[in-house]
Amino acid sequence: MNVSTHPGLDLDLIFDAHFAEIHRYIARRLSRDDADDLAGEVFLIAARGGYESSRGEVRPWLYGIATKLISRHRRSEIRRWRALSRTSEREAQSHEDATLTRVTAGSLTGRLAGALAGLNSGDRDVVLLVALGELTHREVAAALKIPYGTVASRLNRARKQLRKALGDVNPLKEAHDG
Repeated sequence: MNVSTHPGLDLDLIFDAHFAEIHRYIARRLSRDDADDLAGEVFLIAARGGYESSRGEVRPWLYGIATKLISRHRRSEIRRWRALSRTSEREAQSHEDATLTRVTAGSLTGRLAGALAGLNSGDRDVVLLVALGELTHREVAAALKIPYGTVASRLNRARKQLRKALGDVNPLKEAHDG
């Protein structure tokens, strides 16, 4: 069903309500430049349709579109996490290095960036939708079109891997489990 012709859905209202958070999510996973392009593409895809009111709220659907677009950039994302990991391991010797270290994906540490790069793509998507998108398990399930239980198992597996990589520190807040 086309979102622009779906009764009760106003694309302008949806754009105004969700553009900033979708843009922020993409920028935290990729870069601000990528987010400028991809966030607009999310709403172009939304305008072409595909939303089904039976699937629930619009917000998780938009995050699902964003996550799929991000997956197209996955290789560069993984390279970025690994670069952030290497950057934090060396002393900042130039202004560029110091700036990169400060801007690391919303204050992610190098060890966390390396650990995120080591996760499989499904687990990483769930972790980042929870941590960066602040989605609940139900919203993540809707966004990725996977069962609720799969979200929980992926998040549990990812937490264990991240804790191990970070020396038994829990990198995610348990509060997002709702």
